[in-house]
Amino acid sequence: MSTASTALADSAIMLRRNIKHTLRNPITVFNAILFPIVMMLLFVKVLGGGFDVDVPYIDYATPGLLVMTISYGLGATSTAVNDDMTKGIINRFKTMDVSRGAMLTGHVVVTTVRCLVACAAIIGVAFAMGFDPGASAVEWLGVAGVIALVSFAAAWLTVALGLAAKSPEAAGMATVPLIMLPFLSSAFVPSDTMGTGVRQFVEYQPFTPIIESLRGLLAGNPSSGDTFAALAWSVGIAVLGYAWAVSSFKKRA
Repeated sequence: MSTASTALADSAIMLRRNIKHTLRNPITVFNAILFPIVMMLLFVKVLGGGFDVDVPYIDYATPGLLVMTISYGLGATSTAVNDDMTKGIINRFKTMDVSRGAMLTGHVVVTTVRCLVACAAIIGVAFAMGFDPGASAVEWLGVAGVIALVSFAAAWLTVALGLAAKSPEAAGMATVPLIMLPFLSSAFVPSDTMGTGVRQFVEYQPFTPIIESLRGLLAGNPSSGDTFAALAWSVGIAVLGYAWAVSSFKKRA
């Protein structure tokens, strides 16, 4: 068997292992899927009437809720990666004929898949609440591509955070900034309604162009500038996360 096929087989085994761990942990499923739905109900049904936007609030909020959904499932990945390191599981795998890359890619793939499933659930609930996008089939493919790329990039960054942390508790806390960033973006209110200082931060942080690119695609009026910025941020985060994860893994494993 070739090296490439061996690595793929090992990655598939690690993926099954991580999926089983996810399904056995109800808190992970809640944080990744159910809690974002609770947040959607809170913002749209309870708080949405207080926001002044030009479209139905469910249409405005759904793109931001999709990004928030991605960020809310990351803590479990960071903790799981660190748990593997601190409990010696990685060292056990090192004594076996297991591809080193598979140990990381298993976490990345299951995190990406979990984010995609959670985002699909959010879109389904949004339709049930009256979401009325104007996106064409091609624009829906663009939405799926942006969500997949952002999930993949966030997964690599989260794996890197988990490897760099000293304990599972610290690994979980390391993802808090990623969870908070959607709240400090244009996810729930337009940035031009915010005060000086906050507005500038919102406009230049990575999640805002990602959210605006999704908003434009879903509305059937995509912005090439926002989409390019979203792709650039996602690729940059993925490269940073990958390089950091590989470097930390080589030092600690």
